[in-house]
Amino acid sequence: MQKLPTLKDPNRELRIFQARIWAAIAMMVVLICTVIGRLAYLQIIEHRHFTTLSQDNRLKVLPIPPTRGLIYSRDGQILAENRPSFSLEMVPERVKDVPSALGEVANLLQLEDDETQRIIKAWERARGFDPVVVKTGLDERQVALFSVNRHRFPGFNIAARLARYYPKEAEMAHVIGYVGRINENEQRDLDATAYRGSTHIGKVGVEKAREGVLHGTVGYQQVEVNAQGRVLRIVTRVPPVPGHDIYLTLDAELQQIADQALADNNGAIVAIDPATGEILAFVSKPSFDPNLFVNGISTERYSELRESSDRPLFNRALQAQYPPGSTVKPMVALAGLEHSIRHSDDETWCPGWFSLEGDDHRYRDWLKRGHGQVDLTRSIAESCDVYYYALARDLGIARIHSMLSKFGLGRPTGIDLPGETGGLLPSAEWKRRARSLPWYPGETLITGIGQGFMLTSPLQLADATATLANRGARFAPHVVGQIEDPMAQLASEIGIHERPTLELAKASNWDAVIQGMVDVVHGASGTARRSGAGASFQFAGKTGTAQLFGIAQDETIDNDETLKHLRDHALFIAFAPVDNPEIAVAVVVENGGSGSRTAAPIARSILDYYLTGAVIAEGDSG
Repeated sequence: MQKLPTLKDPNRELRIFQARIWAAIAMMVVLICTVIGRLAYLQIIEHRHFTTLSQDNRLKVLPIPPTRGLIYSRDGQILAENRPSFSLEMVPERVKDVPSALGEVANLLQLEDDETQRIIKAWERARGFDPVVVKTGLDERQVALFSVNRHRFPGFNIAARLARYYPKEAEMAHVIGYVGRINENEQRDLDATAYRGSTHIGKVGVEKAREGVLHGTVGYQQVEVNAQGRVLRIVTRVPPVPGHDIYLTLDAELQQIADQALADNNGAIVAIDPATGEILAFVSKPSFDPNLFVNGISTERYSELRESSDRPLFNRALQAQYPPGSTVKPMVALAGLEHSIRHSDDETWCPGWFSLEGDDHRYRDWLKRGHGQVDLTRSIAESCDVYYYALARDLGIARIHSMLSKFGLGRPTGIDLPGETGGLLPSAEWKRRARSLPWYPGETLITGIGQGFMLTSPLQLADATATLANRGARFAPHVVGQIEDPMAQLASEIGIHERPTLELAKASNWDAVIQGMVDVVHGASGTARRSGAGASFQFAGKTGTAQLFGIAQDETIDNDETLKHLRDHALFIAFAPVDNPEIAVAVVVENGGSGSRTAAPIARSILDYYLTGAVIAEGDSG
């Protein structure tokens, strides 16, 4: 009989049912463990993070930028201060449509296109909760206009801030410098924590060189805010530490006298204390108003300054390079004495020209008829070119280069200002390296009178003059004299840095050269005798003229009949009093023509004021 098929297997069904139950239980256990693990992770491991996020719904930490340190002159006149100013700021996370809102604000306050682009760039790189400065230096009309329309601009607010101001304006611009808004490149390099809340940074001059001292330390405050982000109360506050104040070595009154003495001429003046290296006056003209840069200069105004043929943004005292002309003759004379190529009483015949043996080219003297028999002292007093042509030929370029380098020519002085140039002190090695050309004897001759390839800055000339005044003692020039902590009421002096002394084989060699410089202004035939007339003190000086282009050997040029931009540069160096020097000065007047007629009277007015307090009217000193 055939077996009927089984329709139901209770045992098999029980096994399947039990397997499914165990699978469900296992899945439930895994899910429960996952939930418990996630809860443990959130409650234990990430507890601090989520607590902070929760607190940030009502508490925010806001930076408090420090007050920038002040800058004073040595006599206590304020040169850089902070004045109350209104700024319009935007918190991006509270603005629904930033580009649209900025467009409306620009129309309301009449912002220029470049300002709007700057704001957009600042917004793009800022965090949503960090304020972005829209416009600084709002005037009363702009504040009132925005206040009336404030309801249209949620997320925008007017804040009271301190803005940098320079009361001396153009007079001190090239040494003090200025601050400006932090740009994208600076933002990338700055310590973000140290500059939280800060919008400005030193750009040039002392403001840049001493940024770390002037800036201060940022503070912060924890504030409670509502859902709209409005501050309800301050919970905790850590005050910022203000920047330190700086006292410069500059004499504000002397700076003004020097600035006025240069008048409308382009050029530079540097006055230095030979005994310390302290800079007493530092003038570069033309200049500019640094206040234009603090709150953002317009593109049009900046283009005017940058494209001007007079280059007012160029710091001539620090960065310009001029042929020193005859101002180097005392130093070349020292080289002749040191190497026994000349003695102080040796004479050279000057017929008004000089030629190398076997060469019919005539190197002209500035005095066409010649000086006759000339010794060392008279060669300096009357600036006889022929004397120095012959001396340079006998010395050779290597020994000239060696002596001038000891005075610091051809390299930066190391002053505590950014951007100094080094000048150029030529040599045969330099020419081979730089131009792949040999050195020619005629180039040695013109180097002996400070022409040719040689270039120097007014600061270097002043530094070299101070070395002459000190008879070889050398001190590093500096403009910062003292740094003061306003919180602790403590001041620290900037130490005097003495450099290696220029030692001569015979100390009497200094006497011969300096006597020649005294005769320049006090001698009967000195090139600047009119500027020495009537002086109540004895000073030493040396005139110089730097030609801008070559002329034929039989041709003469009358500066008075030449277009001004083609005239020679006028130079003069001086120090006083001779026996105990208190000040050394270098003056460069671009296209001034004659050092004795243009530059020397300027130096005399500076010496008169510094040593006697007298203000000499133009023309009184000759």
